[in-house]
Amino acid sequence: MKLKNKIALVTGAGLGMGRATATMFSQEGATVIVNDLNNDDIEKTMELLDGNNHLALEGDISKSSNVVDMFKEIESKYRRIDIVVNNAGIGRSPGDGENGEIQEMEDSGWKGVMSVNLDGTFYVSREAVRLMLKKEIKGSLINISSTSAFSGEGPLHYCTSKGALLAFTRALAIDLGPKGIRVNAICPGPTATRMLEGIPDEWVNSMVAAIPLGRVGQPEEVAKTSLFLASDDSSFFTGQTLAANGGSHMI
Repeated sequence: MKLKNKIALVTGAGLGMGRATATMFSQEGATVIVNDLNNDDIEKTMELLDGNNHLALEGDISKSSNVVDMFKEIESKYRRIDIVVNNAGIGRSPGDGENGEIQEMEDSGWKGVMSVNLDGTFYVSREAVRLMLKKEIKGSLINISSTSAFSGEGPLHYCTSKGALLAFTRALAIDLGPKGIRVNAICPGPTATRMLEGIPDEWVNSMVAAIPLGRVGQPEEVAKTSLFLASDDSSFFTGQTLAANGGSHMI
């Protein structure tokens, strides 16, 4: 029970890596707050959680006011927050063109991805830190980036947002280290999620061919990395990036 008596928020927890993380955290004793946009997906995740007293919060984290309201509910119900996994993210947005290239991208396409992947992580982290400091919690923030942050492979706005998350992680780790709050990032490689299902087969086959372990990752493998960073096992880790990517990009 690595997370016994801990309160953990996982954004984008309705599917894939988020669902696997929420489920694993509950198995390790945490009370989990499950956030996503789709209530049906949230409910399916909630059914998989061990224990009770978990909380489902449907909401768009790209809107600052929604995140503020979420944390009001979290504080009212639990009085604290110990762990946040900033997992919510998107790869495409209306207005980004057929291939996500700059010459075909509208403002709405660029801002759509940035608002979720980067702004949403900022809003959630800000409210979490405010609550942690108020309650004198030495918590853990975990930001889910991507190996695309290093390789540049993928839509322009997606790669940019994931690269910015790594700089955000390092800067925030320096700011919060003296307060006892740790901030780390995970860079998954190609992982068997719904996002991967939307990529053409020839792209997927090309990615797999470049992975030394010869396969895509599983959501549970990323969840195990989040568990490590959320638990006391990583008590001397902050500002770090762990790459659960099968060797597809070696950091």
